[in-house]
Amino acid sequence: MEKKTCLYDKHVALGALMQPFGGFIMPIQYSNIADEHNAVRQHCGVFDVSHMGEVTVKGPDAERYVNHIFTNDVRGAEPGKIFYGMMCYENGGTVDDLLVYKMAENDFFLVINAANIDKDVEWMKSHLEGYDVEFANRSDYYGQLAVQGPEAEAVVEEVLGLACKDLVFYTSKTIDVDGETIIISRTGYTGEDGFEIYAVNEAIVDIWALLQKAGVKPCGLGCRDTLRFEAGLPLYGDELTPEISPVAAGFSMFCKLDKDEFIGKEAIADQKANGTKMKLVGIELADKAIPRAGYPVELEDGTEVGVVTTGYHSISLGKSICFALVKRECGALDAPLSVRIRKKVFPGKVVKKRFYQTNYKK
Repeated sequence: MEKKTCLYDKHVALGALMQPFGGFIMPIQYSNIADEHNAVRQHCGVFDVSHMGEVTVKGPDAERYVNHIFTNDVRGAEPGKIFYGMMCYENGGTVDDLLVYKMAENDFFLVINAANIDKDVEWMKSHLEGYDVEFANRSDYYGQLAVQGPEAEAVVEEVLGLACKDLVFYTSKTIDVDGETIIISRTGYTGEDGFEIYAVNEAIVDIWALLQKAGVKPCGLGCRDTLRFEAGLPLYGDELTPEISPVAAGFSMFCKLDKDEFIGKEAIADQKANGTKMKLVGIELADKAIPRAGYPVELEDGTEVGVVTTGYHSISLGKSICFALVKRECGALDAPLSVRIRKKVFPGKVVKKRFYQTNYKK
């Protein structure tokens, strides 16, 4: 049975199209995907992302433990710093991609994908032995909103009264509001400037109401996917899986080999040195046909060399583009690759995976 976020009734009242996603019933769209997508690219939109999971790790060995299960390097970070990276299996396959917030000395806040909450928590617990830490799954406690777009800073400052101008990209702070602690970070999943706000569910309902009263566009998971895809960001289950490692997906820069052992380090080091059989690439089609996930990718002679993982006719760019997992030797920039869409073959070429010029505030 799918769960509901604290804002479920608000979405229904707004007439949102509700569908299952990651074990939750979530809003896919309110008006339409293109409207919501363009609102975020040009102005500001708000997403309910309360389905995401949150885990806290505290105690004398918290930094050492997090560094052991996480591919990025959190050693010696200043409080407020945020890291993106992965948790990997011993063979280099991806358990999940996640954000790690350094809240204070030996105090970390981990944000994981909704569909992976139970799996991730069990996996993390299975590696606790030998570490003096207090581990807690706080996913039911926290709600989360993402306020995204070029006007996000003004909206958060003026509508919500939360001071955020001082935050640079990938930093966070806590703010006390009426006795409730709110975590706010300059992060997002859209390629635009924006903020993610974590708080107890009741506070998230109040913040949502303020944003709606101010006319901030509610946005569903439909445009969250089109936005993240244009910005070259992966979705777990599509571009990162137990079979697709961070190296194969092109995210090896988040796997730091110059730190002590982390789970999967040996396999990741081998893949970095010797390459992977498959690699994730961007493909731009010459035609307007839409390359959907699962469609075969072929060479000019019809040889199948890969598969589409995500594809759209880009709302921002007006082009048909996709991510595809292809044989490494076929994935050089500008290499000709075609996508078979039902019985027809549509020619294209390999391009950079970041299709859209991101607008983060550094």
